[in-house]
Amino acid sequence: MTRHLLSGNAAAAWGARLARADYVPAFPITPQTEIIETLAGWIESGAMPGRLTLLESEHSMLTAACAAAVTGVRVFTATSSQGLLYALEMIYAAPGLRAPFVLVNVSRGVQTPVTLEPDHTDVLAARDSGFLQLHCATCQEVLDSILIAYRLAEHPDIRLPVLVNLDGFYLSFTREPVLLPSVEQTARFLPPFAPEHLRFRADQPVAEGAAVLGSAAYSYFRYQSHLAALAALPAFEAICAEFDTVFGRSYSIVEAYRMEDADNVFLMIGSFATKAKVAVDRLRDAGRRVGLLRPRLTRPWPEAGLQRWLLGRRTVMVVDQNLSMGKGGVLATELASSLYGRPDAPRLLSFIGGLGGRDIGVEEFHEMAAIAQRSADTGATPPPRLLYTADELREVRKLQAIAHNAPRRAGEPS
Repeated sequence: MTRHLLSGNAAAAWGARLARADYVPAFPITPQTEIIETLAGWIESGAMPGRLTLLESEHSMLTAACAAAVTGVRVFTATSSQGLLYALEMIYAAPGLRAPFVLVNVSRGVQTPVTLEPDHTDVLAARDSGFLQLHCATCQEVLDSILIAYRLAEHPDIRLPVLVNLDGFYLSFTREPVLLPSVEQTARFLPPFAPEHLRFRADQPVAEGAAVLGSAAYSYFRYQSHLAALAALPAFEAICAEFDTVFGRSYSIVEAYRMEDADNVFLMIGSFATKAKVAVDRLRDAGRRVGLLRPRLTRPWPEAGLQRWLLGRRTVMVVDQNLSMGKGGVLATELASSLYGRPDAPRLLSFIGGLGGRDIGVEEFHEMAAIAQRSADTGATPPPRLLYTADELREVRKLQAIAHNAPRRAGEPS
């Protein structure tokens, strides 16, 4: 095992290379293009066996990934933002086909307005598709999650595609120390793809359906995919225990940080959770009993794990880097369903932040903790709140004034 300074995109490419992916259907889109460029260079030079094919769109890319995976080929591909949405038809089709492959999504906000910077709107749009979802906070976790994802996807009780998500720019182009395992070490954890389990057997608790007539058959196949997704929860724990044995790095379904006596808990996913850890440390230094939870899996939803950590606490502050229009933060809504009706449930506070790559400063975590403390003391739950400063609003107002007062060309409507 050797240590290298790698960006998140490079770590993703190394994950695919160490997994010995046979086929890489691809279509470029910022900020994931570097992953495909790296793999293309390795394949062209002969450093990585396999085949890379450029398709005309993300929809075709996902179609090719499905077709190859169901024939027993180990498939890797990657996309981002509008690319994921353009492929959404096949994102829903792949789990129904029980096509076991790995898709990396490098999160980027979706239009309109157009942005190149990250939030989680794109990946959470696919949360109900049947893809399993793993969310990464560091470059090391990107590489490791891809290896774990192949074990999940190819598990005979699961046989579902897995989406591994990393934040654009904050991880995709940020270099961090990453331990690269050897090919021999990786092969001990991830054996060659065994395609014989793709053939239907009556004694297997999984089923595949491409086209059905009638609601009874459709309901049967959809529910089979749901049960397969639930099977990923115990499988993930077993796979991660084996990962720890081979590589010496331990992962859990829900990462818990300084939770031993926490009254007030932050909950979030992605790379900004590393910022939350810094804030938790500073709040602890100030005598505040604060902790952090970060679900690595969002599909299947780790309800039991979250309940185990949260029941009996005073408040949970959910920081969503997404906005479900007309409702609010997706994670806050999902967590509310897991805590509903429990007398020992914490008070749930919802914060929307990090949209379009907006930074969340340590001082904002301090303000959220203060709001949580006031809520616990008074018994009042504040409405969902957008993390936004007065200075930011003034800048937007300036731009609006400039646009409103700009001279117009002759004949241009006012």
